Amino acid sequence: MAFELPELPYAYDALGPYMSKETLEFHHDKHHQAYVTKGNELAEKAGMADLPLEEIVKKSYGTDQALFNNAGQHYNHIHFWKWMKPNGGGKSLPGKLQTAFDSDLGGYDKFKADFEAAGAGQFGSGWAWVAVKNGKLEIMKTPNGENPLVHGATPILGVDVWEHSYYIDYRNARPKYLSAFVDSLVNWDYVLECYEKAAG
Repeated sequence: MAFELPELPYAYDALGPYMSKETLEFHHDKHHQAYVTKGNELAEKAGMADLPLEEIVKKSYGTDQALFNNAGQHYNHIHFWKWMKPNGGGKSLPGKLQTAFDSDLGGYDKFKADFEAAGAGQFGSGWAWVAVKNGKLEIMKTPNGENPLVHGATPILGVDVWEHSYYIDYRNARPKYLSAFVDSLVNWDYVLECYEKAAG
């Protein structure tokens, strides 16, 4: 199953002023494209080209670092684009999601504080996540291209804290970017879709 660069689900300038057209052009067209190109080459070499992406991510973890880096980042970004939408974010979560956030994460305000802290506290490049593990939601952070799949969990929301995700728009103010992501960009409908799949 060859890696393919997905189209963005919105126009390049649709997420302004929180994420600029320039950031999306670089991030999607250059960075994500590079993971796809290199990932295809390495998956082919490893004899994994026909496997589903999630399998490649899990199988290459700890055994083929270069393939894992690119497959992990491809998986992360496929979802990252869908985890955002114009006029997204904010406190009005779909009912089922709100219930889970209340019971597992201590409610919206605590989720926001903990999720942003996880992203701000990830040293260097990486991601902050809300994931389903053992039937419950938890907040995680991972370095580089790593994701909850390799820790027995399924991500339902992730934010990219590599500098290329925010530096053009926020310079070194990562917390400001994280706050804008939660307040104005999150596509809660897609988070719900991921949650329903993960929670079975």
